[in-house]
Formats: sequence, C-alpha cells, structure tokens
Amino acid sequence: MASDADFYAYGRPENPQLPEDRPRGGGPKGPPPVHSTAWKVMAITIAIIVIILAGILLFP
Repeated sequence: MASDADFYAYGRPENPQLPEDRPRGGGPKGPPPVHSTAWKVMAITIAIIVIILAGILLFP
C-alpha cells in the first residue's frame, strides 16, 4: 500500500515552491499615492451647499 508521501510526490516538480504571482508587499516602498481628487470633491460639495443655502435665503 502506498504511503501519503508516495501519493503526494507523484507528478510534483523537484522544487514545488512557486513564486508569488501577486506579492503581498515587503518590497521597496516609494512615496504614498497622492489622491488629488479629495479636495475637488470637498470644494464641489461645499459649493452645492452654499448655492442651496443662498437660494433659501434669497427666495424665502
């Protein structure tokens, strides 16, 4: 009867360790990404709120 080692050894390459296709980090770190759209979204939101408040105040 075959043992577990014999069963799992069949068809395996000599070096079964494969390189990661999607590394999980640990490499050289560059500067953090810059999200330049955050201030644009805030400015548009504030502008819409100001327009709504101006409309309420000017046309009661």
